[in-house]
Formats: sequence, C-alpha cells, structure tokens
Amino acid sequence: MLPLALILRARGFEVEGSDRSLDAGRTAAKFEFLKARGVRLHPQDGSGVTSANQLLVASAAVEETVPDIMAAMRLGAPRTTRAELLADLFNAAPVSVAVGGTSGKSTTTGMVGWIFYATRRDPTVMNGAVMKNFVAGDNPYASAIVGEGEVFVSEVDESDGSIALYRPTVAVLNNIALDHKSMDELRQLFGDFVGRARTAVLNLDNAETRQLAQSLQLSGAITYSLEDRAAGLYGHDIVTAPDGMSCIVTEAATGSQARVCLQTPGRHNLSNGLAAIAAALACGIPLREACNALMNFVGIRRRLEVVGTVRDITVIDDFAHNPDKIAATLATLHAFPGRLLVMWQPHGFGPLRQMKDAFIDCFARNLAPKDILLMPEPAYFGGTVDRSVGSADIAGGTAAAGRTAYALKDRTACGDRLVELATPSDLIVVMGARDDTLSEFAADMLRRIGEKTL
Repeated sequence: MLPLALILRARGFEVEGSDRSLDAGRTAAKFEFLKARGVRLHPQDGSGVTSANQLLVASAAVEETVPDIMAAMRLGAPRTTRAELLADLFNAAPVSVAVGGTSGKSTTTGMVGWIFYATRRDPTVMNGAVMKNFVAGDNPYASAIVGEGEVFVSEVDESDGSIALYRPTVAVLNNIALDHKSMDELRQLFGDFVGRARTAVLNLDNAETRQLAQSLQLSGAITYSLEDRAAGLYGHDIVTAPDGMSCIVTEAATGSQARVCLQTPGRHNLSNGLAAIAAALACGIPLREACNALMNFVGIRRRLEVVGTVRDITVIDDFAHNPDKIAATLATLHAFPGRLLVMWQPHGFGPLRQMKDAFIDCFARNLAPKDILLMPEPAYFGGTVDRSVGSADIAGGTAAAGRTAYALKDRTACGDRLVELATPSDLIVVMGARDDTLSEFAADMLRRIGEKTL
C-alpha cells in the first residue's frame, strides 16, 4: 500500500490511511515517512472514513469486519482494492511492463525500473520492496518512483488472483511454482497473463514456464535461459564472485553479445537480470545499453542483504518465504564457507497449511548437515485464521528427514538461541516476509553478537 500511496500523492491526490501496524506501534519510522509525504494517518477504528465522497482502498489482508470498511458501507462511500486501483493506473500508461511469477518479482521489477531510469526513460515504478538504487536521505522507503515518461513498471501479484486485472505491453514471467494457489490455478492465471500482453518474456529454465511457452506458441515472445542455447537471450560463460555474478548475453535475433555484471549474488539473480534485459529489448532498448545499466543496479532491500559482520559472524536479512525462494537463498549462501544458522519466520498459517510437505522437502534438501533451522510461530497481525499447521510441524518433519531443526515458542527465544549457537565463520540468516520488524531483529542480532562474551 505504501508505494501506491506515494504514487497517488505525487500525482496530486489527497491520501489518507490506516494500518493495524500503526495501531500496534510497529515500524513507527515508516509511518512518520508517510506523514512527511503528506499522507494523513488515522487509527483503524473508522474515524478516518467520514464522507461518501472518499474512495476507500483496501489491501487483500483487510476483512469486511474492519471498522473502516464498515464505516464506508454505512456512508455509501465507493470502495476498491489496492490491486484494482493499481491496475487502473497501470493500464492507462502508454507503455506498461508487468513482472509476474512465483519468485523474483521484486528484484526483476527493480532491475527493469533501473534500466529505464538509467537510460533516461523517466519511468514510474511500483514495487513490493525497497529499491536500494533510489534510496536517499529523505527517501528511505523507495518502493515507488514517479516519473514523467510513458513507461509504467509494476510487480503484479498472483496470490489473490489480481494479476488478471492487468493488460501489459510487456508481461515478464519468471517462474511458476507452488505458493498461494494450486498449480492448476497458477497455470491458468499466468497463461492468461502472458496471453494478454503484446510481448511475453518467458524463462525457459523453469519447467512450468517452458511448458507454457511451448503450449501457447506466442508470437513475438522473448525467451531467456542460462541453460538453453536456443533461447532468445542466452546467458553463458558465467562467473561467480562473492559480491555478484556475471555472464555474456547473446541475443539470438541479431547475434549481438554483451557482458552483464551484477552486484547481486546468486544464479537466480542472474536469471532475473536476463528477464529485465529481455523486457528492455521488448521496449526498444538495445542489448548493450541495458547490460551497461544493470552494472549499477545495487539490489533490493531484504534480498540477501548483509546487515554486517562482527567477530567473523555475518548476519543476513532475507525475504525468502516460499520453497523456491528459500532454496535459492540457501544455494547461494552454500557457495561460500560457513555454517548457516537460519531463523525462518513463516509469513502465515495459511501457506504452512497449503505447502507443509513442500516446506519440509525444501529444508531437507537444501540445508547442509551442519546447518541449524530455528522457527518461531508464523507472523500474525489479526483476523481469523486456521492454525491447524504450525512451525512445529515443519521443524519436526525437517528433523525427521535428518536435518537439525527446532520450533521455539517465539522470536525472542530464537534470538537467544542464535546468540548462544553463533561461532566464528557462521552466517546467521533471518528469513521471512510480511513483517518489517524482521529487519530490526536482524540488526539486533548483529548488536548482540558483538556484545557476546566469548
């Protein structure tokens, strides 16, 4: 909601809002930032909804019983969803690039946005995460930028089905994997998504996306791969470094080649880079120009973000929350020496219930024998929820598969155990989504490790 509020405010609209986290006293700095941008904030008790002339915009997490919703219904104020309003803005743009997929959306959106910005296209960008290239002293929460150009770049979400609202010029599809919906639902949603676009950008290294590309036979589609030489964009001669990745990119249509060097580690990020370059090509940006721009992309907050190193113990803050993202994070970190001490806070009881077996299999396959997994209960911010599957089920299944995993009573207990376990050369990995206080937890881990008596 924050980036959408920023875009609307920058376009001259009056914006007001409420949030459970504000009422609970969480992430105060973020709300102060919004107020400084001219966004008026209210308690989530209905007091902010006072006129039938207001438009009430709600995120998918807000239930009908929330007082603001009930006040709007009582007054007859029009209502819409976050996704519907964003789609209206997006679809009105002369050139629109939508980034979808189960994993990598925020990073790819940031990469696409940066290419357009660095090549002076002055885009508007809507992201679900903070883009570090645009962070400045007065803008620490740069999850949106508002430009005067024709291009609108946005991350789009399949979890609530709202991806169906977007009609993109270019549709980027990174991957399809089990997450919030069944595989059949995801195949239908993503197939329709790319089918509505003038140009589809498809990842041949993901089996589901490859199958989709073959079955739809979309004219003008651009495929990309780190494995398949027949792809429209082929990344090869890969070089791995502690602080990034690089490869040569070959464009099949022209035979042109350019080297792209990323400051973000991980093979998955190199794949995201190819997706961004393909989106740029679809909008007329030459290969070499796009690759040169990406060299200065510095990443997305909470994506393998190094908080700091003290006493040879490194703390990493990461957004990973579904099996694919977790596997990519663990694979990237295992390329470097050191035991992983992983604190993973699930982002909800619903995902645990839907993907219980997939989570267990993910940790069983991707944790090394020396690694340790610690889990508090899932993030919970109010509302009704089925708690039939909890962290103990995942930790127990992972332990039964031969890895070391524990479910503890809360995050405080996890922090105490991490401090107790940490020894030189360890990497402490704080993973989870939907909870901004995880970054505060990671920073506190670094402080406590520094104060630890050896």
